[in-house]
Amino acid sequence: MTPRDTETLGLLALIELQASRLRARVTPSGTPILLMDQDRTRWDRLLIRRGLTNLDRIERLGGTGGNYALQAAIAACHARALRPGDTDWERIAALYDALARLTPSPVVELNRGVAHAQAFGPAAGLAVVRPLFEVPGMTDYHLLSAVTGDLLCRSGDHVAARDHFLRAASMTQNAAERLTMRGRAADCAATPPATP
Repeated sequence: MTPRDTETLGLLALIELQASRLRARVTPSGTPILLMDQDRTRWDRLLIRRGLTNLDRIERLGGTGGNYALQAAIAACHARALRPGDTDWERIAALYDALARLTPSPVVELNRGVAHAQAFGPAAGLAVVRPLFEVPGMTDYHLLSAVTGDLLCRSGDHVAARDHFLRAASMTQNAAERLTMRGRAADCAATPPATP
């Protein structure tokens, strides 16, 4: 029997949509592959269909505003995009805005910053992300420095970006992530500074 509890359906949809990308998330050596760089032909289309079907049920039941339903709707935006450029980042940003109002947390805010950067440019993302350095405990979170490094790099501030990537590398316990962050720092160091 199909549950009528929209949050149960939301959790199920979220699990299915996230699991659909498992085969594309890391290289054979274990190096993480960023979402935008994943081979989408390796995504499991059956799991995506199942997740989207559960999202349709949630909508019919009028429960689209719940925590899991919002997270599943975000995952669905990625799942529907056959190419990275097809991603509806403005919708994702709006969904993260709603999620931040419903369940505010520094990690949600960090993801909201990424979405705003993708939708509206790196300056918009930095406006959301920079205040997180004032949140206790977040300065030791390697992904905050990694995201900030990425947004600074995209803004043309390669020196500051390099410093953030190196900081992220020093904080992560994952050897593959550390290597990735050091690679990003080296790329920044090799990039000529933006001309005024």
